[in-house]
Amino acid sequence: MSRGLSVSGLDRLRDRLVAHVERRNVPGLAALVARGGDVHVEVLGTPALDDPAPLTRDAIFRIASLTKPIAAAAAMALVDDGVLTLQDPVETYLPELADRRVLRRLGSPVHDTVPAVRSITVEDLLTFRLGFGVVMAPPDTYPIQVAERELGLMTLGPPWPPPQLTSDEWIARFATLPLMHQPGDGWLYNTGAQVLGVLMERATGLPLEEFLRSRLFEPLGMVDTAFSVPAHAQSRFTTAYTPDGASGGLRLRDPSVGGWWNEPPAMANAAGMLVSTLDDLWAFVSMLLAGGEPVLSAASVAAMTRDHLTAEQRASATLFLGEHGGWGYGMAAPGPIAGEPPVPWGFGWDGGTGTTWRSDPVRGLTGILLTQREMTSPEPPALFTDFYDAAYAAIEP
Repeated sequence: MSRGLSVSGLDRLRDRLVAHVERRNVPGLAALVARGGDVHVEVLGTPALDDPAPLTRDAIFRIASLTKPIAAAAAMALVDDGVLTLQDPVETYLPELADRRVLRRLGSPVHDTVPAVRSITVEDLLTFRLGFGVVMAPPDTYPIQVAERELGLMTLGPPWPPPQLTSDEWIARFATLPLMHQPGDGWLYNTGAQVLGVLMERATGLPLEEFLRSRLFEPLGMVDTAFSVPAHAQSRFTTAYTPDGASGGLRLRDPSVGGWWNEPPAMANAAGMLVSTLDDLWAFVSMLLAGGEPVLSAASVAAMTRDHLTAEQRASATLFLGEHGGWGYGMAAPGPIAGEPPVPWGFGWDGGTGTTWRSDPVRGLTGILLTQREMTSPEPPALFTDFYDAAYAAIEP
């Protein structure tokens, strides 16, 4: 059984976090570190730069790509229920995606294609190996990027502002594009989760948020997790910022009132548009750490949290996953490594709005950090690095 966290180590953790808030690198933050039976929470700063009120533990944050593991868990619940299998071809539920075409090479015109050698499967969506996703090149470098932008799909970059497309409209437009590689051949970020969300709506006959609420959120007590913030909760909704290179400070990305999350979206985007709180996310993570009860089987949790990539696929994804990372279902998973794992290490993921979570199965440590400062690259910002370094230093010897 893992031991807990040292008081002196947690004091150092607080000092590191306070320094970032005092320098106004972030207006505020909510952090949780847990090991064994010890759970330590820090809530610092304010909901917005111009708001003097203290941030509260029930503050609501945009969690961006931390949506992805939640969507993956919902899909695995459907596998447990016998509604889906991992090898189901997606055209069973998304006939728009039958008979895929594949670019002859990434730089080919969108009409220069060959037939897909097989169907995309549900597992391809979960592992991000469906054959379409983020291209690590400037926008409009390749014809496929231009075509995606012209369709307004918002799947090769940040998903905000959200497109005014229903899920049926989105998948119909996506289906007009070829894949970038053959299903199963490579790992490409993001799009698999968006397609998965539409597939779950078709498989259940329910709007995605309604299904997530009944199958995950209500059983786990995740009362503030949703695709929009209702009027009664907007006083707890934080303001989002992005770094301003010109001033070195922050500029507004999305306000707490009158912004993109104040009304239900046309499409519930399973790749990155949930809002949540520290305690809601801890409830979700605690479920995984406990083996899935009461919403998932232990086998589903094991599948979600282990690496499914080949060595070649991991090597092509190091910018996102790091030198020692793999990919499970909807989130990072520990890749193979000899010797002591790096810090941080484990399963979990990051959100582009300034959120991060990792659970280290070797050292029994979990860290969750929610901020209002947008990430500008897959590289972890200094605040994330300081948070995890201090969290690991707090492990009792």
